Amino acid sequence: MNFGILGSGSWGTAIAKILTDNGNTIHWWNRSEDHIKYIRQRHHNPQYLSAAHFDVTKLKLTTNPAEVISNSDCIVVVIPSAYTDEALKTLERNVFEGKKVISAIKGILPDSNLLLNEYLKKEFNVGLQNYFAVLGPCHAEEVASEKLSYLTFSGIDEIATHEIAACFKTNYLNTVENNDIYGVQYAAVLKNIYAVGAGIAHGLDYGDNFLSVFIANAADEMAGFLKKTGIKNIEVGHTDMRKPAEVHRTNNYAASVYLGDLLVTCYSLHSRNRAFGNMIGKGYSVKAAQLEMSMVAEGYNASKCMHSINQKVMADMPIAATIYEILWEGLTAVDGFAKIETVLV
Repeated sequence: MNFGILGSGSWGTAIAKILTDNGNTIHWWNRSEDHIKYIRQRHHNPQYLSAAHFDVTKLKLTTNPAEVISNSDCIVVVIPSAYTDEALKTLERNVFEGKKVISAIKGILPDSNLLLNEYLKKEFNVGLQNYFAVLGPCHAEEVASEKLSYLTFSGIDEIATHEIAACFKTNYLNTVENNDIYGVQYAAVLKNIYAVGAGIAHGLDYGDNFLSVFIANAADEMAGFLKKTGIKNIEVGHTDMRKPAEVHRTNNYAASVYLGDLLVTCYSLHSRNRAFGNMIGKGYSVKAAQLEMSMVAEGYNASKCMHSINQKVMADMPIAATIYEILWEGLTAVDGFAKIETVLV
């Protein structure tokens, strides 16, 4: 199986490390010819995860995304959602024909409010049977340090999902499989919004007691949205112990790809969404916080996208709605969290 990677940020670099550590030669797209030269000479990314060193004989680097796609069976798309359309719009409509596409994007395309699979279907006619998502509580920095992590691979073709997951399994990365392709993507979008909220709470000097209540309610709110969009069997704590973990397929909201990712994104100091929210809680304007950040906080655009999507879904989402008001409608962080206090249980 030949892998290509579109994207060379922190998560793209982490995925490149995982695949090459497993002996795979990868085709890797980088926008900058200077960065490509640097990686070839110094064996690490000059801008992200400099601790992750590569065997450069396993890297086929290029500034041409079409070249990566043509030379690969499986293409991992790991471009920030705000820039995905710009990066792919010059490609031919049939460029993904016969390819498997793996989304490692934890966001939603802000110009269209589409998940990546919906965008690829519309623009490139990629069918859901050839689309997969890799998500979970897995910070790129910890992958670079080879700290044990778990990733969930989701796809409706269970055999192909299993084959792809096997290529990522290492002594520091365990893999989980499910078939909830929409649920895991929406959960990844929502957890970024709640992580911004957790950061705002921290910046406002709320304590751990409040934060635990906030996250518990956010988890329940997320489950409510997923149920409303037709996802089945999402119940906190529901587990079918009759099946071994490696073949467990129940869409269990307490699983790592749902609750685990929410927890780590809300609590971890590696979380860029938490850091973004923390600055807003401390008094930064949204624009000033964005300028201060060196990486994209997906929760900012996600809050607007999910606010729009929920106009049709009509799930009860007072926390996400208030975070949207803080980020997009000028509601102060203090007044917003005074509202949130009244809905928590």
